[in-house]
Amino acid sequence: MTILKRVSVMIKTLIVINFILILLSLGSGMFFLARDQGKGNRVVTSLTVRVALSVSLFTLIIVAYSMGLIQPHGLNG
Repeated sequence: MTILKRVSVMIKTLIVINFILILLSLGSGMFFLARDQGKGNRVVTSLTVRVALSVSLFTLIIVAYSMGLIQPHGLNG
């Protein structure tokens, strides 16, 4: 496996992990909202983490695309 292929697989793995972390942050925010009923800062902290993860995901995708590590493709069908 070439180094470019390894880096491409690593970037795709980081993208998937980042997306999963965003979903976990969304779930924790929903849990804290229902549990605390608006009292406390845990919902705000969860939102802050989710926004930071989303910005990092967007940046990672843009950098990977500009370096040619990921390529867009259409849906089959």
